[in-house]
Order: sequence, then C-alpha cells, then structure tokens
Amino acid sequence: MREQVEEVLKMVRPALQADGGDVELVDISAEGIVSVKLKGACGSCPMSTMTLKMGIEKTLKEKVPGVKSVDGKEDDIWSRSKLSENL
Repeated sequence: MREQVEEVLKMVRPALQADGGDVELVDISAEGIVSVKLKGACGSCPMSTMTLKMGIEKTLKEKVPGVKSVDGKEDDIWSRSKLSENL
C-alpha cells in the first residue's frame, strides 16, 4: 500500500509545489490511516485542512483501496512558531 500512496502523492504534489508547498508521507497505520506532513507554504496556509481532506484524502481514498482517512502532521517549524505565539 505504501508504494500506491507514494504514487498518488506524486500526482498531487505538483499542485502543492505550484503554491510553494509540498507533502511528505509520514506513516500508514494498519487501520488505513495515512499520516502526512504538509510542508512549506502548505504547512502555514489557512486552507491546509481543505487541501488535506478535499484534495489529498479524497484522491487517496479513490485511488488506493484500504485508505480510510488522512491525518496531517504539522511541519516542525510551524509547530514551534505556533507554540511561541501561545507563550
């Protein structure tokens, strides 16, 4: 399944890169939950949830049997900046 997920991510990657972002596969659980990290501009974009669910998750569910959902992991730089804002 990992190879199939990587192939689908290659399909959606150009659209993300056109806006200064990218996506990285983090993990695939036994239950079919795909974890990805949105990077670059995608990591800090207010539309990242829409990109994740309506773009990446929808495409993966259509193309890869067994994918149940997609979970987004924050980029480390974005996580640290959000943490510092809350201090």
